[in-house]
Amino acid sequence: MTTVGKLFHCALAAQVTLVACQGAALAAEYPARSLRYVVAFGPGGLNDVVGRVFCQKLSESWGQPVIVDNRPGAGGNTGAEVVARSSPDGHTLLSISTAHAIGQTLYQRLGYSLERDLVAVSILGSSPLITVVNAGVPVKSVPELVKHAKGTKIAYASGGVGVISHLSMEMLKQAGGFDATHVPYKGGGPALVDLLAGQVQFHSNDIGLVLPGIRSGKLRAIGMMTEKRHALVPSVPTYVEQGYKDFVMGNWIGVVVPAGTPRPVIGKLADELTRIAKLPDVVQRFADQGFDTTGSTAEAAAALVKSEIVRFGAAVKASGAKVD
Repeated sequence: MTTVGKLFHCALAAQVTLVACQGAALAAEYPARSLRYVVAFGPGGLNDVVGRVFCQKLSESWGQPVIVDNRPGAGGNTGAEVVARSSPDGHTLLSISTAHAIGQTLYQRLGYSLERDLVAVSILGSSPLITVVNAGVPVKSVPELVKHAKGTKIAYASGGVGVISHLSMEMLKQAGGFDATHVPYKGGGPALVDLLAGQVQFHSNDIGLVLPGIRSGKLRAIGMMTEKRHALVPSVPTYVEQGYKDFVMGNWIGVVVPAGTPRPVIGKLADELTRIAKLPDVVQRFADQGFDTTGSTAEAAAALVKSEIVRFGAAVKASGAKVD
């Protein structure tokens, strides 16, 4: 190696060391002030409730206020755009969900990119989907539903065009080779009301939402979208058991920060969120609602976000769903 080359490599090594030291210093001082946790949906929903519990724990741990800022609108995109334009210093966080991954393809005009303008920190947990039918529908399994749908007109409810309760059933229609009429509602609650009344025949949604109907006998669960059977409904077989191996999905909730946030800060935040997710009182707080808190590294969170954008992007295109 020439003298010039040696000098170049020494200078580069010194620069890398300096950046690493600066990053470590930033992480040691973080957080330096109060944090803002943007929830891109209205108060009272799962994203909001989960966010408030984690924010309280963060505040207790770090001795800094963590303020929940609800910014609903455009399927979660309004809040995402706010955070994407924020200072990349780790003091502004965004709660994201499956809806944000879907929105990357569903919405024709977006003012941000989930992968370009935001960086994944951690996945806090998820609520798996379960498929249920009105008790009057003569099926007890997913294959029986598929067979039944091929022989008669059948309709399913969703919480709206392009949401996971819509796309998951469009994916099932494609996998099972049957047709069913999609009836979208303004949220899972109204969809459930008409399912219970028999106006529609089947529906998929978070286990916590439909569990009361299952326990009352007004709804029959026919398939869990998990790898293994769920503790809340151990008698309900998974889609995988019934021959649908690609049907492991649910509504997950994660945290992202603006692109450019120092990696040591992201790592410190990810470690703390994961610690909180595994606290016994936090796990128990959500277990009865079917939301499984997990936590994850930033790398695992980024991989999930990327894969979900691809997965549901294909489902959006196949369904023809669009939102301007």
